[in-house]
Amino acid sequence: MDDCKKQRLSLSSKFKNCKNAFVALGDETRQNIIIALLESDKIGMRVGEITNKTYLSRPAVSHHLKILKEANIISMYKKGTMNFYYINANKTIWKEIKNLTDDVYDMIQNASSWGYPNENQE
Repeated sequence: MDDCKKQRLSLSSKFKNCKNAFVALGDETRQNIIIALLESDKIGMRVGEITNKTYLSRPAVSHHLKILKEANIISMYKKGTMNFYYINANKTIWKEIKNLTDDVYDMIQNASSWGYPNENQE
């Protein structure tokens, strides 16, 4: 098997590992929730606070938080009966995404030598 095929198969495997994160991050509403969490003055926001920042209903925010949580993009901590959501600092998913993008970049560097068309050339 040639290097190009090996690298494409490796990228395919890594892409599959990141698929849930990409699905979660690919939705504009969830992107707005992530932005609200990042722009918050504190670490962790309650559903009501996110609702106020994003102008979404509580059920909509809860639905999107669930998807982000399942993809390990965000986490939650409890304080008494209150739930606070924050960007997950677990490095695993972020490292997988970084490794994938690094490998895509490396493959692009070799693309012309493997016969891929160069869009910059006419």
